[in-house]
Amino acid sequence: MSEIQESSYKVDSLIAQDIDAYLVKHQHKSLLRFITCGSVDDGKSTLIGRLLYDSKMIFEDQLAALEADSKKVGTQGQNIDFALLVDGLAAEREQGITIDVAYRFFATEKRKFIVADTPGHEQYTRNMVTGASTADLAVILIDARKGVLTQTRRHSYLAHLIGIRHIVLAVNKMDLIGYDQDKYDAIVAEYRKFAASIGIKQFTPMPISGYMGDNITTRSENTPWYTGVPLVEFLETVELDVTADQAKPFRLPVQWVNRPNLDFRGFAGQLASGVVKPGDEVRLLPSGKTSKITRIVSFDGDLDQAVAGQSVTLCFADEIDCSRGDVITPADAPVQVADQFEATIVWMSDEAMTPGRAYWIKLGTQTVSASFQAPKYQVNVNTLEHAAAKTLELNSIGVTTLITDRSIPFEPYEQNRELGGFIIIDKMTNATVGAGMLNFSLRRSQNVHWQPLDVSRETHANLKNQKPAVLWFTGFSGAGKSTIANLVEKRLVRMNRHTFLLDGDNVRHGLNKDLGFTEADRIENIRRVGEVAKLMTDAGLIVITAFISPFRSEREMVRKMMAPGEFIEIFIDTALVEAERRDVKGLYKKARSGELKNFTGIDSPYEAPEDPEIHINTAKMTPEQAADLIIERLIP
Repeated sequence: MSEIQESSYKVDSLIAQDIDAYLVKHQHKSLLRFITCGSVDDGKSTLIGRLLYDSKMIFEDQLAALEADSKKVGTQGQNIDFALLVDGLAAEREQGITIDVAYRFFATEKRKFIVADTPGHEQYTRNMVTGASTADLAVILIDARKGVLTQTRRHSYLAHLIGIRHIVLAVNKMDLIGYDQDKYDAIVAEYRKFAASIGIKQFTPMPISGYMGDNITTRSENTPWYTGVPLVEFLETVELDVTADQAKPFRLPVQWVNRPNLDFRGFAGQLASGVVKPGDEVRLLPSGKTSKITRIVSFDGDLDQAVAGQSVTLCFADEIDCSRGDVITPADAPVQVADQFEATIVWMSDEAMTPGRAYWIKLGTQTVSASFQAPKYQVNVNTLEHAAAKTLELNSIGVTTLITDRSIPFEPYEQNRELGGFIIIDKMTNATVGAGMLNFSLRRSQNVHWQPLDVSRETHANLKNQKPAVLWFTGFSGAGKSTIANLVEKRLVRMNRHTFLLDGDNVRHGLNKDLGFTEADRIENIRRVGEVAKLMTDAGLIVITAFISPFRSEREMVRKMMAPGEFIEIFIDTALVEAERRDVKGLYKKARSGELKNFTGIDSPYEAPEDPEIHINTAKMTPEQAADLIIERLIP
């Protein structure tokens, strides 16, 4: 080896050693997740840009590009517009606002950080909630020239609601008010009064200038009256919630069953709280079955224990059924199981929440169907007044009753964010439309239990020598649903089949006489009919229903109540103009004159089935022919 090669080898070795030392030094640093929030143009993006810049987390090529972009937007007084480091969307740069949630990583000698820059506009409050859902700390910025604004209150309320324990009140742009202590003190006093009213017991105020760097990494000479620490030092030393999570009872939501071969079976997930060790007695919920931990397997091998935040695979001493969505707990300290709850909802969709409609909710690793009742009240974030509300609109915060289609393991959100917080998903669009927090289970959900019955639904069906079914007729008023349904039932009766016909008008004379024709009432009308139809199929009957049932989601809700293959959707397809021409009951005439509101086809939509089991086009066949076709499909 030549001297040059030997020298180069030594240099490479030293560089490798330095890299290894750097990785060892930083891999064990604690991680703080925090958000910046507040009103529009309070300087959130500028502050984060300053933190990235001061922590030397910007590469030379990024810095050069940033300086060039800063000149384009006309930065005055210095070379860099720090906000451009975070505002990545073209629309944000053009408008000078933050729309999306921007996540950035940086580190200091003492700690690693992930910061979420959340938007200030009211219409993007949903994005702020997304960023706050995993945060340990919130930096709430206030423009020193404007003081406490509506978005300041809204974001503070949401941060507290979501369970963020550490709040920094950063009064920004102090340079624009001449570092006036009196104005700063007035802002802090106003915020303290509001914070106390919503339950925030403690927060840390500090005067800063993200643009000029005052009190960001070092104490500023411009605020000699400020005796606190600079922002970065506070972020480096604030106590994390990890220790508190480990002190709680052990909970592991099962993410997947780890079965690489026939000799190994374990249940993988991330510990939401607590500590678990081999030999611990555990209980699996919602089934309630118990076993003992034999191994804790990780990527790096078996562990003597696992703690909150770790992702592991647990092996049991017994072969018990366990799947995604189940929760593993200590045998003597299980979580609760229920199907009805009081929940606080933050609505995030332009389309209002529809009480009674079925949505998906994703809580921990489980996804279940759920519906909401009309809100008990809606919160006015400015006055904290509890106002009456029939639904929740975009950015509304309210408290309501949540009902799931099956019992689920949970903990109140204030005890466990993982097992008490959920997102709401629209079943038709798969869009996330809201987020929520479980407050507690309703007592009635704990007092009502399934009673096992000795005579099964199969026995009922065998006695009648038939297979239960639900023939669900749907279509416009006047389409011919009741006419065809009557013909079908008469022919089935002649064939000695046991049937029952549920007609939309007849049901509203008794069971549903308390319901009107609003969207929420229509949904509840169909839910009740679905429950009755399910009981009738349990009795072995062929149930025939004739309802407009205008919404796909509600028809799908009823389908899921039934056993596979028992729900037969029959679309009586008649053009609206033809249904209106018939107008047997005079309803279209009333709807056109304004006497009848929320009438399907006039001022309320009809969502035609996309893939019905039977499609009847009344323009091409008579009611008798339609009945024959349905009978042939039902009884080949």
